[in-house]
Amino acid sequence: VALVGIPVCIGALGFTGAGIAAGSVAAKMMSAAAIANGGGVAAGSTVAVLQSVGAAGFSLGAKIGLTSVLGSAGAGIG
Repeated sequence: VALVGIPVCIGALGFTGAGIAAGSVAAKMMSAAAIANGGGVAAGSTVAVLQSVGAAGFSLGAKIGLTSVLGSAGAGIG
């Protein structure tokens, strides 16, 4: 459920397959990141990673990693 819900939430913030939606939370985050980095968004930054997930979804490696982490967390709670 979380692996489906996370990309949906990221999309709702404005990180979409077509790019960052104008006037969205994502646009504000990108603006702040660009100002902080002298005009560009750094590769590997939070904004860059969220845009990557919003554009393409999670990679297989990320799905496996998140499944492992979320499964362990669930086992620890339950």
